[in-house]
Amino acid sequence: MKMHAFIAGLLMLSLLSGCNPSPKSSRGFRLPEGDVERGQQAFTDLKCYSCHQVDGVKLPASTAFNLTLGGETRVVKTYGELVTSIINPSHIISPEYRARMEDVKLSPMPVHNRQMTVEQMIDLVAFLESHYKLVQPEVATDRYYP
Repeated sequence: MKMHAFIAGLLMLSLLSGCNPSPKSSRGFRLPEGDVERGQQAFTDLKCYSCHQVDGVKLPASTAFNLTLGGETRVVKTYGELVTSIINPSHIISPEYRARMEDVKLSPMPVHNRQMTVEQMIDLVAFLESHYKLVQPEVATDRYYP
């Protein structure tokens, strides 16, 4: 019983610590809704297709890395993750890209922050979000799990 109280205490502490976000917290941050069609146009205008394809979208052929965005995923790509990937591409480097290159420290993706408008970024996120499909793992129903 002491273990249950300890775990409950840890859970309560973790919940309470989330009530007071740090000054760098993204809590409450949300950009306006974007436009999927304009996002596809921004994807083309910024030549993102040079390295990326988007699942289910006909785009010019990739000439460099051909990393596919969108499609089925078991983990939700959050709004914040997509924004961060666009404006800070070296924050997380794709495991698919890492597997192709050695000693990768920075993303080869150009930083478009000086050329891209805020509206283009918002629309790009809407475009990319619309092409991810969350799939649930299959659960075996014929087994008993205690």
